[in-house]
Amino acid sequence: MKKDVKNKKMTVDKLAIMVANGFEEASRNMARVENNLIYHIGGINRRLDDMSLNKVKYEDYNKLKTRVDIIEKNLK
Repeated sequence: MKKDVKNKKMTVDKLAIMVANGFEEASRNMARVENNLIYHIGGINRRLDDMSLNKVKYEDYNKLKTRVDIIEKNLK
């Protein structure tokens, strides 16, 4: 048994309204995605800034490591 298909006439005005609604929805979705990206990028920037402030330079680390090794060797 076939379903009865209602044949509604699609006017240009109805089609234009449907297309406009689709673009509005797409615009809202893109704004939501953009806000989400801005939020996450801000978090990444904060983490990178924190890492750069707390990073120990290898030159400083190696000097301190050498000093500690000498002290440990003398204590044994």
